[in-house]
Amino acid sequence: RRCPSAALRDFEFPPRAGNKPPNMLNVHLVPHTHDDVGWLKTVDQYYYGDRNDIQHAGVQYILDSVVDQLLKNPDRRFIYVETAFFYRWWKRQSPSMQQTVRQLVDEGRLEFVNGGWCMSDEATTHYSAVIDQMTMGLRFLNETFGACGRPRVAWHIDPFGHAREHASMFAQMGYDGFFFGRLDYQDRTHRMVQLEQELLWRASDSLPPPTADLFTGILPNGYNPPEGFCWDQSCDDPPIRDDPDLEDYNVNDVVSRFLGIAKAQVRRTNHIIMTMGSDFQYENANLWYKNLDKLILYVNALQANGSKVNVLYSTPSCYLQELHRANLTWALKTDDFFPYADSDHDFWTGYFTSRPALKRYERISNSNLQVTCNQLEVLAGPASRTGPFGEGEKKAMAVAQHHDAVSGTEKQHVANDYARRLANGWQRCQVLVSNSLAALSASSAKRIYCDNLNISVCPLTESSRKFAVTVYNPLARPVSWAVRLPVNGSAYVSSDSGDFRRKYISAPPLGYSTYSVSLLQNGPPPASMKPRHPAAIQNEYLRVTFDPDTGLLSSLANLETKQSIKLTQNFYWYNASDGNNTESNQPSGAYIFRPNSSTPFIISQTAKTETVQTSVVQEVRQWFSPWVSQVVRLYAGSRALELEWTVGPLPIDDSLGKEVITRLDTSIQTAEVFYTDSNGREVLRRKKDFRPTWTLKQSEPIAGNYYPINSRAFIKDDADQLTVVTDRSQGGGSIHNGSLEIMLHRRLLYDDVRGVAEPLNETSHIFPDGLVVRGRLLLSLERPPVAADTHRLIAQEMVLQPLLTFTDGDLNPNTRLEVRGFSGLQAALPPAVHLLTLTQWDQDLVLLRLEHQFQSWESKVSSQPVTVSLQKLFSTMEVVGVSEMNLSANQWKDEMRRFAWAPQTGTRDPRLPHVTLRPMEIRTFLLRVVLR
Repeated sequence: RRCPSAALRDFEFPPRAGNKPPNMLNVHLVPHTHDDVGWLKTVDQYYYGDRNDIQHAGVQYILDSVVDQLLKNPDRRFIYVETAFFYRWWKRQSPSMQQTVRQLVDEGRLEFVNGGWCMSDEATTHYSAVIDQMTMGLRFLNETFGACGRPRVAWHIDPFGHAREHASMFAQMGYDGFFFGRLDYQDRTHRMVQLEQELLWRASDSLPPPTADLFTGILPNGYNPPEGFCWDQSCDDPPIRDDPDLEDYNVNDVVSRFLGIAKAQVRRTNHIIMTMGSDFQYENANLWYKNLDKLILYVNALQANGSKVNVLYSTPSCYLQELHRANLTWALKTDDFFPYADSDHDFWTGYFTSRPALKRYERISNSNLQVTCNQLEVLAGPASRTGPFGEGEKKAMAVAQHHDAVSGTEKQHVANDYARRLANGWQRCQVLVSNSLAALSASSAKRIYCDNLNISVCPLTESSRKFAVTVYNPLARPVSWAVRLPVNGSAYVSSDSGDFRRKYISAPPLGYSTYSVSLLQNGPPPASMKPRHPAAIQNEYLRVTFDPDTGLLSSLANLETKQSIKLTQNFYWYNASDGNNTESNQPSGAYIFRPNSSTPFIISQTAKTETVQTSVVQEVRQWFSPWVSQVVRLYAGSRALELEWTVGPLPIDDSLGKEVITRLDTSIQTAEVFYTDSNGREVLRRKKDFRPTWTLKQSEPIAGNYYPINSRAFIKDDADQLTVVTDRSQGGGSIHNGSLEIMLHRRLLYDDVRGVAEPLNETSHIFPDGLVVRGRLLLSLERPPVAADTHRLIAQEMVLQPLLTFTDGDLNPNTRLEVRGFSGLQAALPPAVHLLTLTQWDQDLVLLRLEHQFQSWESKVSSQPVTVSLQKLFSTMEVVGVSEMNLSANQWKDEMRRFAWAPQTGTRDPRLPHVTLRPMEIRTFLLRVVLR
């Protein structure tokens, strides 16, 4: 076929005699490679084929070899997934080779599937970062190959469980279908019996169908070839020996075994799919294709004797097209595919928390690199782009979304490489931020960045008696924060880690405020600090009480709504299985969570406490052990209670791996139900020992009830809802009625035999005895009908924190404190609307995404449609043209056509003045702008 005009719509089989064989079982062979963007080796090592002592893999040779073999037989097909690798390879090809590859793509012989920069993880990624990395990969394919290079199928063959929000995003990106390989072993058995391995996934309870409907197929053999049919250089299966004069001629045996496997695969149509490839295969593609050519030849030759099996080279999109043509009805699914287990005691729920420091660094980097830098580049215009730029920071964030990156399931040296890439990206981003703020403020003062404020280190504020702090707010509404800075001065509150002054600061929407600060010689008296168990702390909205005997939290009250619940919080650890027990030899590891017992060990029954009180903040500092401490913090005017935990280094001198949790036990009557977010967006209901689509046989009462928590989780009854907002992706569950537990840190002594081949035992040169991790949880107590109005906004502020920059000296020597500011918006957006994306696209083009961030059922006030004027949106630029695009910005919205679940609607009217957003809707626009 030739693809430019109709893409895949006019594709017909490439069968014998040019016609589709009637009444045949059609076996679609899909040659593919799965190339991890980092796992056992770094991205660079995988591309170049370095460190083959760790794993033999060289992606550049795979692409070289595949292209060469495709040219030798026009029937051959190949699919490729990871744009991060293909981009590297493409840039190093000659113009003649690039033209050859374009022809292969035009003819459908080389097809891109998925097409994101990487194949992202689905449990621990935030939706905003996923959209960005998909947009980056798809844009390159669009600009390089046009419509023929546009993937029509999402392909997540390796991630360890599948999120509903990912399916929703893929549907809104225009994909016709979604294929994956990993499925809970009980779910797979159930679906095989019920013939439901292919289904329609309704991935939103707010967006009207078919907006978030996605046809989903579960691959029959994971992503590997059938047993006995792997012909890569990494495989041991015998080749097809088809010389009848040879003693070991095996064609009849190969064909017989293949027919048995094909006929045993039960599907609802006369089409089945077989993945022919695996991890980093096709480095010597001749091995694969020579044997696949023979397999097709000899199996199809039996049709002359009445065989009803037809084998062909194919792709996922061609297979999907035939399923669509069958015109059947499909089972409907509305939940997700978590948690994933591949055997009775092997639940892949540990990686929800693995490498918690990297997970937090990825979240901070998403805010800094993908949001703040992009926004300031647009708002400041060309003046921002004077320096060492490119797309390095965006590529670093995109790579971090890989399912062996932020997931924490890579080797230690690879985790270090991911962090290094993010750090290098932030260094380049700092130049852009400085340029932008200089242009917007007309100030040439040198900007200083304090990247270690999480451990109370900032050399400038600690040494200077006069400095200015500029606070950039990436949200489209005004926000106030309490900012803690380490300083040396008598006027500031003293603590163990240095002297602090705590002060609320505010910044306008999509803008900044600058504060000039001078330290005082004679300030107010230090805050009271008492080494005793406090009775209570409270502000205008919350009252928190502590048990006088133990020093632990005992209750939480909302003074505004007159609610009060019993609330006890403590820290525990599960003893990680070493695999040496009677039920199973499966140990806990980077992927798998398997505690030795359902009862965790309590770290301490009591906490040593100390209280600090000022007019701005009240703190209760708790010490549970030498390696676990916490600050319970309540700011004036805050509707959320902050729990800042510090855990580590986890002791292992007892030879026991440890998985540390914090558990909140309340008086809320939950009936063993709790709720988690999906990739930071929609909320899903979870119930202990229950799966909505099959009858669960529970074998791991703790690990089998853990789910990913990306930004928030809550428990509720008719009267009360307690929401916990996290600062990174973590795993958690509600094991007991009224209880919510969240895993904070893991240190393990055994590998879980899933390929990493090293235990999750993080150390560093700073922490040679084990990693110390610090994080925050925010707790809010509300009435269930209105709780979303609070917790969604709190979660958003946790994800998109203010960016602080500093300048030495006083901006105005006549005043001690002044506020100077700028807003990139003419007016704040309504609370229900989030400005998700603002990034430079081309010279005078800007990509804008506006998001309704409430589900249809969440709030009587905030779950209503909202209308926004685009022409009256920005203060620094005028919108002179508007074109609406799909979510991934690789198609015009009005031209996006998906298989006939339903037609899509949209507009490309350049005069479009207003945009209406429905609950959970994201709308993407390409704006033509001129600076004011």
